[in-house]
Amino acid sequence: MAIYQLGERNPKISELAFVHPMATIIGDVTIGDYSTIWPGAVLRGDYGRIVVGERTSIQDGSVIHATAELPTIIGSNCTIGHIVHLEGCQIEDDALVGSGSVVLHRAIVSSFALVGANAVVVADTVVPPKALALGIPAKIYPDRVDEFLIRDAVEKYVENGQKYKRELKKIG
Repeated sequence: MAIYQLGERNPKISELAFVHPMATIIGDVTIGDYSTIWPGAVLRGDYGRIVVGERTSIQDGSVIHATAELPTIIGSNCTIGHIVHLEGCQIEDDALVGSGSVVLHRAIVSSFALVGANAVVVADTVVPPKALALGIPAKIYPDRVDEFLIRDAVEKYVENGQKYKRELKKIG
């Protein structure tokens, strides 16, 4: 696995988490129980702190970064889709950020909110609970998210991560 200490910044990864061998974890990164980090994901805590809660999925090709002033905090029971960019923002528990999305400095994605595929949540934006954020820049649509969709995605990725921990074998 590509897991690196950088100076005094050292990753803290739960033994119950699954980090794919082709993911990269650098520096001040904390990953909670049963979370999954998939191929090509990069979590680079070189300037600032990155926290990933429990049972959260960071999918293929996503880039998570922080600044010296702004940590990137991702709660528990979150799904971060493929090729997502998060930087200096907060994703609260039970949120979903769709594939190809960008969430920038000081933005907050609240619990049970959903950022749609390819949306850009610009700096200082708050996506309220159960709201849908779509477009560039993201427009907020209140009370549009069914909590089941978020919970279902979380359960599938927790199960898949445990399967990968048991069964993934490099053959070439």
